[in-house]
Amino acid sequence: MLKTVLRGLAAAALAVLPLTVSTPAHAVETLSLSEAIHQLPVAVESREGYDRDAFKHWNAGANPSDGCNTRAEVLIAEAVEPPTVGPRCRLTGGLWWSYYDQVWVTSASGLDIDHMGPLAEAWDSGGSAWSAQRREAYANDVGAAASLVAVTARSNRSKSDQDPADWLPPAAEVHCRYVAEWVGTKLRWTLTADQAEVAALREVAAGCPEQTVTYEPAV
Repeated sequence: MLKTVLRGLAAAALAVLPLTVSTPAHAVETLSLSEAIHQLPVAVESREGYDRDAFKHWNAGANPSDGCNTRAEVLIAEAVEPPTVGPRCRLTGGLWWSYYDQVWVTSASGLDIDHMGPLAEAWDSGGSAWSAQRREAYANDVGAAASLVAVTARSNRSKSDQDPADWLPPAAEVHCRYVAEWVGTKLRWTLTADQAEVAALREVAAGCPEQTVTYEPAV
């Protein structure tokens, strides 16, 4: 009789357990660069129907009450010497390092905020199927340091919407970092890569045996 009662109590406890267990947070992943590239799903890309306006940016940023949009928040976060933040988030002074071309920049107006994975590339690689809300989240992703990068306008416009098969930063010494951040961004947002892109990534990775990729899946 006692065993029957205990079994009943155990079953009841198990029945309510799922209601009291919280959903685990997305785990941060760290892989070697080669392993991370291997994790990318390979697919043919299509730009059909792409419109840059489908990715709303810049929005009110991570803190809508501070008056700074996403662009300004990235500039403030990445400044080597912080700028003065004035009314309406007007930035004066400050110092930045544009890692793509290894250039110091002393004015926020001389910088672009580069989407590590260009918006057109995101569309090609799976973003065309996203909701408007998810595309906006991608375009304003301040949840990962590598997603948005303050760089010289010249280097950003040279890159445009090209993937690593067609463009790498002019500073060769940062190629390992750049490719790792590119791959991490794609894994974070579950985006695909095409065959030429993967081949280019593997070519760079061959010279980066110590490079790792750390990413956290986007919510």
